[in-house]
Amino acid sequence: MNAPWKPGAATRAPYAAFVCDETTAEAVRAVVAEYSWSPDQVQKGGLRNAVQSLSVAASPQILFVDLAESGDPLTDINSLAEVCEPGTIVIAAGQVNDVRLYRDLVASGIQDYLLKPIHPDMLRESFGHAQAIINAPKLVDSSAAEQPHTSVAVIGTRGGVGASTVASSLAWILSSHHKRSTALLDLDVHFGTGALCLDLEPGRGLTDAIENPSRIDGLFIERAMVKASEMLAVLSAEAPINQPLVTDGAAFYQLQEEMRAAFECTVVDLPRPMLVQHPHLMSDIHTAVVVTELTLAAARDTIRILSWLRANAPQTQTTLIANRVHPGAQIEISRKDFESSIERKVDHVIPFDQKLAAQAAKLGKPLAEAGKNSKTVSALVDLARQIAASDAMEAGKPKKKQGKSLIGGLSGFLAKKPQK
Repeated sequence: MNAPWKPGAATRAPYAAFVCDETTAEAVRAVVAEYSWSPDQVQKGGLRNAVQSLSVAASPQILFVDLAESGDPLTDINSLAEVCEPGTIVIAAGQVNDVRLYRDLVASGIQDYLLKPIHPDMLRESFGHAQAIINAPKLVDSSAAEQPHTSVAVIGTRGGVGASTVASSLAWILSSHHKRSTALLDLDVHFGTGALCLDLEPGRGLTDAIENPSRIDGLFIERAMVKASEMLAVLSAEAPINQPLVTDGAAFYQLQEEMRAAFECTVVDLPRPMLVQHPHLMSDIHTAVVVTELTLAAARDTIRILSWLRANAPQTQTTLIANRVHPGAQIEISRKDFESSIERKVDHVIPFDQKLAAQAAKLGKPLAEAGKNSKTVSALVDLARQIAASDAMEAGKPKKKQGKSLIGGLSGFLAKKPQK
């Protein structure tokens, strides 16, 4: 409804009204006459007629809908949102004088809620405000230009290395510590734990997107994402395992595109088979966080995945994390031997803390939130800081500090260069 304006909206009808009584109809006709709009667009039937009509017809620029005959206005408005195209400005009217209802309706996406009987001046002001929004110049947000979107893909080299734990924690840190609006996209559609890590029900948004890619737009993202906090939302799934979801990956890519427009950061929990099946998903990823463990099999798969990233996503900065490292315990391969075999340094080591992991699971919180002051989490905090700093560099914010950071930049390059 009040979704971002889309090109082509100017070809829509300027308005449509669905009212429940003749008094309201006359009030609307009087106001639209001032804009030289046809009074024929004022129809009887209220919200129910609006839903039926808009399910088979294009949405107008401004939609006036009467909720007087609605038993549950908030639920019915949500039904309207499913058939109403993005860019439509909705003005509602009703007989319930309740501040909480007003706030809920505005939060659901309507522009204004007017109390019946409608005073002509109130209606005129509401229509005028809607027209001002439509005619306002579409300026580029300067803050968005200064702070580009961040796309992070978290990839596990083996099952069980904790990639999903890292992804959920990284998304939480970016949203809570760095105050960036963040989307967590879990692409393991059958066994994903993105919502589970945040103690949320995943909903059907991801499976609906795969089954109907044409539905994916800004409004779909707004309604399908499950909010974990004011700055963090997740799109995950627990699709039935008795039937495969057939997709060419277009839905996943389109989801990333829409999230890029709606959020400042996107953290994608990307199962490693996706690299083979849908390599295009890495085309706009800024940072790839490869999560591994210090084992022989993980060393082999780390080599293969790093090689794949160099060949298929050369624009992506790669960070390697050794996760679930038991301090002082016997490990299969030492860090030194592991780095020697993969011909690359490990950027961060995350110590394994069984007590913290169990506590996070019991609380239904990401590891980073459950252990804010833990050494286990400090590596993830450093990684999030590194990602945020790279965004600042890309936006040109720290240009004054170029001389100071030159040595750090050279050392970072040498650390990433294969050691032979």
